[in-house]
Amino acid sequence: MTAGDGGGPGTRLPGWPWLTGGLLALVLGVLWTAQGLDLVEDSIMSGVTVFAVIGPVVAVAGLALMVLGVRIRARGKQQATDGQGATSSTI
Repeated sequence: MTAGDGGGPGTRLPGWPWLTGGLLALVLGVLWTAQGLDLVEDSIMSGVTVFAVIGPVVAVAGLALMVLGVRIRARGKQQATDGQGATSSTI
């Protein structure tokens, strides 16, 4: 089974771990930036300058992971359609 055939127990999900990790890093990066800039109150990290520096770095890394995940998914879908086209032309 491949990612494009409707699911099932053996379905491959290329790129999803990268997208999930990237989204998590993006959210954490934005949160850490807001805490470092003291936009989020009542937190132990509020007003700590190091989080205002680390947050954007983590957020950009999350965006890079998400772009990588999208590219992996697109490549997997392209390979799945190429494989299906070759199978149907030989019948």
